[in-house]
Amino acid sequence: MRSTATALTVVIPVYNEAENILRTLAELERHLPEPAGVLVVYDFPEDNTLPALEGFKSEKLMLEPTLNTYGRGAVNAIRFGLDHATSRAILVIMGDLSDDLSVLPSMLESVRDGAAVVCGSRYMKGGRQFGGPWFKKLLSRMAGVSLRYVVGFPTHDVTNSFKMYTRKVLDSINIESRGGFEIGMEIVVKAWMKGYKITEVPAIWRDREAGQSNFKLWAWLPSYLRWYFLAIRHRWLGGIRGNV
Repeated sequence: MRSTATALTVVIPVYNEAENILRTLAELERHLPEPAGVLVVYDFPEDNTLPALEGFKSEKLMLEPTLNTYGRGAVNAIRFGLDHATSRAILVIMGDLSDDLSVLPSMLESVRDGAAVVCGSRYMKGGRQFGGPWFKKLLSRMAGVSLRYVVGFPTHDVTNSFKMYTRKVLDSINIESRGGFEIGMEIVVKAWMKGYKITEVPAIWRDREAGQSNFKLWAWLPSYLRWYFLAIRHRWLGGIRGNV
């Protein structure tokens, strides 16, 4: 893939994001300090994101709309993107422009300084969250803050999908998630268990203005809890590895 020629690949899982994708790409182009490959991963040829991308041109973004062959759903699209990006660093963002991409230079600098995972954190100083279901926000904040202060987890925001990974850490982890966006939590927990350097930058998240969210809280909650309690057990039992 063309992403091999860049230091960074941006993975964007999409589901009918015609109303948002061009603005998302414009923000990427605006804030990225260097060229990057962009894998827009879609589940079916009729996805309305694809017509919106026709004619898109950029000197900085090497765009690759790519059909997910791992099976439909957010987790499979993300897994497909992570597996097929061969650059040193891989960033996962959503196609709905919910993530504030102005922190990308800081995330890249953290990778250059040796971080294996850089987490966009809504719950550290300087981070914010606007909109979204209140109960989802409560659970997310409680998970991140409790792990931070109970087990010394290296980020205040373990559940955010807005993370940058190195190829090295992804290749060292057996990804088991098959539900949804909890894949980001699984990766950062397992990276921590393996002793990789994890840092965070303040992130601002805004609920989507257009399109429909594909987030399924109640269906995915057991999977989030699985990785939450894995982190707890790892700390309390002194280095349990499990299927990492």
